[in-house]
Amino acid sequence: MSALLVVGGLLVAGCSSGGGGTGLPTPSWAGGSSAAASGSAGAADSAAPATGSVKVVRTVAQGLKSPWGLAPLPDGAGLLVSDRDDGTISRVDEKTGKITELGVVSGVSAAGEGGLLGIALSPGFASDHMIYAYFTSASDNRIVRMLWDESKPAKEQLGAPDTIFKGIPKGFIHNGGRIAFGPDGMLYAGTGESGQRGLAQDKKSLGGKILRLTPEGEPAPGNPFPDSPVYSYGHRNVQGLAWDDRQRLFASEFGQDTWDELNAIKPGGNYGWPNAEGMSSDPKYVNPIAEWHTDDASPSGIAYVNGVIWMAALKGQRLWRIPLDGTTAAAAPQAFLQGEYGRLRTVAPAGGDKVWLVTSNTDGRGKPKAGDDRILELEVR
Repeated sequence: MSALLVVGGLLVAGCSSGGGGTGLPTPSWAGGSSAAASGSAGAADSAAPATGSVKVVRTVAQGLKSPWGLAPLPDGAGLLVSDRDDGTISRVDEKTGKITELGVVSGVSAAGEGGLLGIALSPGFASDHMIYAYFTSASDNRIVRMLWDESKPAKEQLGAPDTIFKGIPKGFIHNGGRIAFGPDGMLYAGTGESGQRGLAQDKKSLGGKILRLTPEGEPAPGNPFPDSPVYSYGHRNVQGLAWDDRQRLFASEFGQDTWDELNAIKPGGNYGWPNAEGMSSDPKYVNPIAEWHTDDASPSGIAYVNGVIWMAALKGQRLWRIPLDGTTAAAAPQAFLQGEYGRLRTVAPAGGDKVWLVTSNTDGRGKPKAGDDRILELEVR
């Protein structure tokens, strides 16, 4: 399948690769539109290598059902994974692959793209043992936190959910769902416009936004709009969040029929939806640093490792490598693993030059095979 991308405002075309191919021809330039910058790319920034590689080290676990969120535990103690449809959180032993269910998150109402979605560990997890989760309830999307008591029997280890934030619009589609604690200790959440396109431009709505909250669920200090949790707006369906080593935020986003996006997020930025999809000539909208046709991406989770954003693609069934130069793309993205593991949902740093990758073939849109879904350990460059 051919891939057509715009990176940093320039058009690049070529064949996306399976396996470890280069995907697109590597341009000789680096950089792009400054409109996408979430912070200045000072002298300390240097461009990541234009091309890289991916090696599948091993299958960590398989036989998962509708996996969505992933939260690595400290010190190699395992991986927590959420089940979108059954509303469970399980622990995967990263050495043996054994899967142990912690329990069911009460209140989850799974339908369409909704259910138990992103999970994250409290910044004080070592002492408070709190797990945060974003899920679709009968009335809305919300964020809760739960005490994990590992001393209790399997399936009984999760405490009752404490709702810290609610009222995010829900729909059969576009529920967002990715949550992550940033380097500032604040909780960030990517939301969708739930199919109601106008919500994305309404700064009073929680739909089609990136939210920034305190761990207790209050609007975080320093947010761009007074007394509001909204950090950026004009999004269609934010699916991935990651920070670089200078604390700058990046986010992946589903397009409609034409352009998927990777954005550098700046506080108060308007990312255009539904008035703009992909690159726009209107200066009031922040342009993406890279974009893809939806057949080649439909992006979900992202991870930052050594100057590169790694982006999991659902419909595109591949892992994209986007090298950075500050808050611009340093070169054309590369595609890896095309079609080898089906739909890819979540990617997370695993330390050093490794990442965890979660497939998503049992989400109702994939073509599951025996043993799906799985968690892979990859070595990336």
